[in-house]
Amino acid sequence: MTIRLTSRAAVSTCALCVAGLLALSPAAAATRSGADPGPRGGGQRAGVPQPSLLYRSGTQVRPRAGAPRVPDVSALSWLVADARTGEVLAAHDAHRRLPPASTLKTLFALAVLPVLPGGVRHTVDERELREVGSGSSLVGVAEGNTYRVTDLWNGVFLNSGNDAVHVLAALSGGRRAAAQRMEAKARSLGARDTRVLSPDGYDAPGQVSSAYDLTLFGREGLRNPDFARYCATVEADFPGRGGDWSYPIRNTNRLLTGSDGVQRYRGLIGIKNGYTSEAGHTLVAAARRDGRTLVVTVMNPQDGDGFAVYEEARSLLDWGFASAGRVDPVGSLEALRARPVAHEVPASAAVTPPGAGSGWAQAGTIAGAAALGAGVVTLALRLLGCRLVQE
Repeated sequence: MTIRLTSRAAVSTCALCVAGLLALSPAAAATRSGADPGPRGGGQRAGVPQPSLLYRSGTQVRPRAGAPRVPDVSALSWLVADARTGEVLAAHDAHRRLPPASTLKTLFALAVLPVLPGGVRHTVDERELREVGSGSSLVGVAEGNTYRVTDLWNGVFLNSGNDAVHVLAALSGGRRAAAQRMEAKARSLGARDTRVLSPDGYDAPGQVSSAYDLTLFGREGLRNPDFARYCATVEADFPGRGGDWSYPIRNTNRLLTGSDGVQRYRGLIGIKNGYTSEAGHTLVAAARRDGRTLVVTVMNPQDGDGFAVYEEARSLLDWGFASAGRVDPVGSLEALRARPVAHEVPASAAVTPPGAGSGWAQAGTIAGAAALGAGVVTLALRLLGCRLVQE
């Protein structure tokens, strides 16, 4: 298409085109550079998240004026997070990969609870107990006994029973399938430090997790009513051999029960403790006070006895509650979570992507301005009596 103009019309039209381009250029420049097209000299906008510190070694915290000092903790790795927002308040070597012991059962529950209704009854086959590791913690599952699935989950959460885990894994497709399901669940949550070889957390070369990942699992578990109920249960009855009697089992999380000389933590709501010779003592714990819930993970304290993990978790929880509004987050438990791809979102539910509002608004502004500019130029050409000739 060619545009034939008189010289005066050409000048007028070019002026209109230049004006249109000038109107478009600020938005286009802002889109290209990613800059905020706000007032000059504004600097960084308030509320913009600061870079994560969670991949740095050592203790990470961003205290404000008046914030309490982070407690001296001997654990190889630890983390304190707000359960509602996912903000990490402080951490030490958050992504260090370490053996998780029975705290890995939190991921097992996340992956398997949804596929096994609690009321289902199952008679245990001897083959389901063959590969329970030597020295494992047991709840007393017996071959030939019939159990409800909910009984077996009580055995997992309260007694950390590896025998119960093996039976539940068999019911859900086998140990290998359970491990694959666990790893898939971990990736969907953004837990990239975890490798599962034994669903019960029994030591296996290469089986690792991190304080970051375990905190993710604990936080996610609290959103599941069954998980939250099991991990907060102090005592339950477990069926004895023959099925015509039962015996009491008690949660081994001393911070929840207040036993063996460990004082119960006020407001504690679970989640899971663990121990193996390779992992040392590990703990994922959550507590609620004044409408706020914190999740803490402590991995392998280097000082004290076997109960040091509870006292270090206690000190971190105390610090976390005292630090409300006095620290800025050093990272987020939401940072690595998988997001739905575009084609998975129904058209009727389409919304502006989180964190992309300004970019979408700029794109819309440019498109609208381009359409307006084209209309103005076309109108000007017609008013000037120009002929549009297609060749």
